[in-house]
Amino acid sequence: MTRSTPSAADPNGDGLDGTRPQRGKRRLKIGAVALAGVTATALGVTVWQDGNAKPSTAATDSARVATATVTRTDLSNAQTLNGTLGYSKAAPVKGAKPGLVTWLPAPGARVSRGHTLYKVDNVPVPVFYGSTPLYRTLNATGMTGPDVRVVADNLKRLGYDIGSQPAPGTWVTQHPAPAGESGTADASGAKDTAEDGTSGKTGSDTAAPAATPIPTPTPTATTTSVEVKEGDGVLTADLIAAIKRWQTHVGMPATGVLGIGDVVVQSGEVRVGAVQAQPGDDANGSLMTVSSTTKKVSVPVDATGVGTMARGNRVTVTLPDDSTVTGTVEAVGATATDTTDGDTSGGGGPAQLTVTVRVPDTGAVARLTSAPVQVAFTSQTRKGVLAVPVGALLALSEGGYAVQLPGGRLIAVRTGMFAKGLVEVTGDGLTAGLKVVTTS
Repeated sequence: MTRSTPSAADPNGDGLDGTRPQRGKRRLKIGAVALAGVTATALGVTVWQDGNAKPSTAATDSARVATATVTRTDLSNAQTLNGTLGYSKAAPVKGAKPGLVTWLPAPGARVSRGHTLYKVDNVPVPVFYGSTPLYRTLNATGMTGPDVRVVADNLKRLGYDIGSQPAPGTWVTQHPAPAGESGTADASGAKDTAEDGTSGKTGSDTAAPAATPIPTPTPTATTTSVEVKEGDGVLTADLIAAIKRWQTHVGMPATGVLGIGDVVVQSGEVRVGAVQAQPGDDANGSLMTVSSTTKKVSVPVDATGVGTMARGNRVTVTLPDDSTVTGTVEAVGATATDTTDGDTSGGGGPAQLTVTVRVPDTGAVARLTSAPVQVAFTSQTRKGVLAVPVGALLALSEGGYAVQLPGGRLIAVRTGMFAKGLVEVTGDGLTAGLKVVTTS
């Protein structure tokens, strides 16, 4: 084999001109491409045997590939569930005092503090707000308890001067109830015997002198001292006087005494639902149902899907007319409901919890009594983050992700929240407005 003589065109004398790479350089280049195989594949670059890299159709036609812009935006992961708008579950109201029903409200009526819910023997039975019903007759100075607190709080809110209430920890003297005190007034107010012991009758006949009455032993009245507990009220002389003034104003006998069934204690203003009783019925039976006047949305949620739903979270409620209102999660049920409906084959749905959402009773909500709605729950929000379409992510063989620029360069990225087809991304050189290749 004859070796060529070195020349200006062939200084190495190997028969190659200076326009072609040496074999050692070709191997180095091919090795470098093999080392970055995943990058070469992602960029669509083909390495030719002669050492020249020719771009693929994707690289040549980079102007024609789909691109997206890296944007700075707010992301939130939300789920939309079906719910029902309406009033709270209706609760029954039963009479608690003897007599006949003489008046009842109409279905749909709203009754607030101090106003009459129904009448027994033509005596109003008003509504008080609170959590403790009257469970005894309040008829003795110094009585303490949560039922007394209900009376005191309501009369004060209605504008009556109840005086000062002893603070918790104070010791007060309890006096016994007056003998024969029943909590109701005598219809006639008449007495058969005068206070001096003579007959109350009058006429032309001269009354015989009254005999000297024989003293009758009376039990000694005893008093006790009790400590006022947190949440208790005290039946003071001022409070009793306020009760009398209020009773006179609403049309009740002004006795200063309140007994079981004289008021109906509710958590707040009520809306009358179904009315079961009729005038003339026994007042001790079921009279009607009532519910809260605040509309709420009940949303059944799979027990495994409650996730980060919590009281106080804001939600978006879409009404039947496609308008939206902002609601607040009021409660997340703690008892799961079986949705199998008696199906023992195991094909029933998962157990569900009820999430209650409070909405403002204005606008379109005020015009609805009950309606199906959609509720969007947002459990997490990322504000001002860089995001690209999910289709712009390239999975790297060595792990992780990258985005590709139209020119072919890859930028490694770290992913964050995924929401509505977008993904949060961060990486060196990644800025808002940058164009990246995407499949969608």
